[in-house]
Amino acid sequence: MITIEVLLTQLPNLPLQDLERWISNDWVRPDGRAGEYAFREIDVARVRLIQELRDKLEINEAALPVVLLLLDQLYDLRRRMTAMRPGI
Repeated sequence: MITIEVLLTQLPNLPLQDLERWISNDWVRPDGRAGEYAFREIDVARVRLIQELRDKLEINEAALPVVLLLLDQLYDLRRRMTAMRPGI
């Protein structure tokens, strides 16, 4: 796990205000509470995904909840399908 300070150091183009908004919108779910967040590897991957969707693919923040929901459903379906196939 890493702190919010370490995460922001790893992602220098990510403003703190954006990250805090993503947390309050429940798009990213670190452990802890404001000022004491602990980000797991999956949280960091989620932050990178949101940043890429917004900055590189130019998806505006109004559309991000829908895109994230669809991606979450896709990943969940892939996990279920993998679990159903024996030997994989």
